[in-house]
Amino acid sequence: MTHLWVRAEQRPNEERVGLTPDGAAALIAAGIRVTVEESHVRAIPIEGYKQAGCDIAPENTWPQAPTDAIISGLKELPEDGSPLPHRHIMFGHAYKGQHSGRALLQRFKAGGGTLYDLEYLVDEDGRRVAAFGYWAGYAGAAVTLKTWAAQQRGQECPPVGVYADKDRLNAELLAELDATGAARPSAIVIGALGRVGTGASDLCEAMGVTVTKWDMAETASGGPFPEILHHDLFLNCIFARPGTPVFVPRDALTAERKLTAIGDVACDPDSDYNPVPVYDRATTWDAPALRVATNPVMDVMAIDNLPSMLPVESSQDYAAQLLPSLLTLADLDKGVWGRAEATYKTHMRGI
Repeated sequence: MTHLWVRAEQRPNEERVGLTPDGAAALIAAGIRVTVEESHVRAIPIEGYKQAGCDIAPENTWPQAPTDAIISGLKELPEDGSPLPHRHIMFGHAYKGQHSGRALLQRFKAGGGTLYDLEYLVDEDGRRVAAFGYWAGYAGAAVTLKTWAAQQRGQECPPVGVYADKDRLNAELLAELDATGAARPSAIVIGALGRVGTGASDLCEAMGVTVTKWDMAETASGGPFPEILHHDLFLNCIFARPGTPVFVPRDALTAERKLTAIGDVACDPDSDYNPVPVYDRATTWDAPALRVATNPVMDVMAIDNLPSMLPVESSQDYAAQLLPSLLTLADLDKGVWGRAEATYKTHMRGI
């Protein structure tokens, strides 16, 4: 019997999950065994999984799971160097030149396991079958606007946290923007036609911010793009890959510009293809924005688990997208899983 083991997330400020109780019930009805670990932070309570018929395991016991279990999670595993013998469904962040990714792949090689990277679960046309993109864009735009509002107060962005729903986030942000007494800033979104860019644009428009929406057609020239510097905010919603142009080069830090706040929602600072090379590390919930210039000011927001600011909505949305693929887990050699394994094997060459 196919066995899916949903692990607890071990990363701070991560309350999302890729399977809801309703989804678990559908898997069980399809003949798939589902084990869900207890979690002291998961936004969806364990009681729903119990009622769905799942087996319940103690928190963080996935390393002792049967070797034929498929371990399902979202964010990265503890970086303890241990070999990984299981098959893992997760965001590995290991295929785009990330310098920490090689260590992860070496752990899979040492243990004989397999990575089914959630970012590379694609259909026959190469389109991702599930993505948190909309909520990443939505939350990323919100924190970037919080960064801009803090600048108007002569401050840096204060810590951010989890919201019960988007209405509470919107209400708080509207109050912050109104309290500045300043006119709303202008924003440019690159990747505006995608899920991430749509979420970012929707948040901005809900706040009364005028948005310039760019996508592939507007960036096909490869740059430079001086128009970006003529906006107060820039939201990068394009994931780094070979051939991605540089949107904000290092010399922008000292250039004449309106731009003071960047939201790098894609957040690939350690990628060789980083399109926003004015910063070198992700930011955190405790310190959401990194100040990279002071005269004039420029702050970069680059939190890499933004959807967890709205964990219930983002989990429900993502889990609904992912469920049809999970229902095919009994046949890992075909479809999305077969393609994901082929991608994994390609990137394991030379490891």
